[in-house]
Amino acid sequence: MPTNPNDTYTSPLASRNASPEMLRIWSPRHKFNTWRRIWLAVAEAQHEVTKDWETPLVSREQVDELRAVVERGITDEELARASEIERDLRHDVMAHVHCLGEQCPKAKAIIHLGCTSQDVVCNADLLVTHQSLRAITTKLGRAIETLSAQAIEHARTPTLGFTHYQSAQPVTVGRRCAGWAAELGMACKRTLDGFPQPRLRGLRGATGTQASFLKLLADDPEAVDGLERAFLERLLGQDGLMSELWFGSNHQYVELAAFDLTGQTYPRAYDSFILADLASIASVLHKIATDIRLLSNRKEIDEPFGSKQIGSSAMPYKRNPMKCERICGLTRFVMNLVGNAYDTAATQWLERTLDDSSNRRLSLPEAFLALDGALDLMHQVASGLVVHEAMVRKNLMAELPFLATENILMEAVKAGGDRQELHEKIRVHAQAAGMKVKQDGEDNDLIERLRGDEAFAPVHHLLTEDQLLDPMKYVGRSVEQTERFLKEVVEPLRERYGSELESLGASDRGV
Repeated sequence: MPTNPNDTYTSPLASRNASPEMLRIWSPRHKFNTWRRIWLAVAEAQHEVTKDWETPLVSREQVDELRAVVERGITDEELARASEIERDLRHDVMAHVHCLGEQCPKAKAIIHLGCTSQDVVCNADLLVTHQSLRAITTKLGRAIETLSAQAIEHARTPTLGFTHYQSAQPVTVGRRCAGWAAELGMACKRTLDGFPQPRLRGLRGATGTQASFLKLLADDPEAVDGLERAFLERLLGQDGLMSELWFGSNHQYVELAAFDLTGQTYPRAYDSFILADLASIASVLHKIATDIRLLSNRKEIDEPFGSKQIGSSAMPYKRNPMKCERICGLTRFVMNLVGNAYDTAATQWLERTLDDSSNRRLSLPEAFLALDGALDLMHQVASGLVVHEAMVRKNLMAELPFLATENILMEAVKAGGDRQELHEKIRVHAQAAGMKVKQDGEDNDLIERLRGDEAFAPVHHLLTEDQLLDPMKYVGRSVEQTERFLKEVVEPLRERYGSELESLGASDRGV
């Protein structure tokens, strides 16, 4: 076996893209520590509901011993020991049951009591998924914040609009940035407030019927319900994982209830909901990055570029929008992972089959890691976006004469002209000016042509940049819409994220 890390494959998501925090959430250590916390919560719940029995299922002494080991966290030696046991047992959950039991000799006999593997794995997977969603939504808030800062700075910078990637009515640079932020805000709101609400599997046993727990608790269904409630309370309460979860409106925690019914696993359709939401976020990031790439080609906008950064090994002058290109590549990967979740949900035979396991070990973490990296890149791009206002204006003014023709026509008619005759004259002049630009590579001379046409003499004095050729006269409600979006959407979002955004900012500064 190779010992040098350069001699083995490492996922680029780990080495090049995902943040340390997202890598921590999906790390083996965090997963196995979460398993242990679940076993502790089960033992505590079993002690709670049977403590008045003549012989409780789990003693306080066993709970205390188990808690001491679980709270210190799994060690490297224990991780290695679990791997050693798994090589013999060929079962990862049981390997960790045995490993934990070696550390807790008094509690060894009651670890995993009444449970099937998915009472541990499914609950742990859901907890990790919810923790990842919290990290993603916080970074969504940060991306919205940085794009909104650009919207504020450039709220009154007119720029050429595009439909079908053809010149269209002007907008402002700020309005375009606000539009990007608005789409991210829509995705963020759905992830925070929409369906699906966060759920856990609870304690359901081998086929979801809770038969093993019913037998443990003397065929008392109310005791089984009490066991599950106690389990969820201890798993998610003050000493559990609630502090690591964040959902609901107004930055409030919501109760993580269990699914109403499950088989051996929680319904795999739930994964498809999660991955579909991640893909929706990815699609918005892809669109924003693509827009920036297109505008970069027009020399209007650049993503931040390092002083020693190389754009091309062959062409030293190039400033390729490499961060936006990476965003597009990562988000395309996320969007294409949704199919895995649909296939897995569709092929769950009866109460459960195992072919979901190997797929979900890839599709769930990889989707979060890739989107996490894309959101970090979008923050870098948005916070350092360079707007070349002179080029923005040059490109706009080259097209504005065409865009202004309707207003010129209306003013000329107001001055006494015949609408149909003037329309035909403008059409002829515009087509000729357009061909001169396209075929001869010359500047747009439509305004000069109209100034030379006596039919437009009554409005010649209006054919200036402070009158009919003032681009701000053509941006509609761009400024108002931008300001309203910032007030109604972004300001509440800042209040909602508060310290989380500050924490991410400190992380960016290396604090």
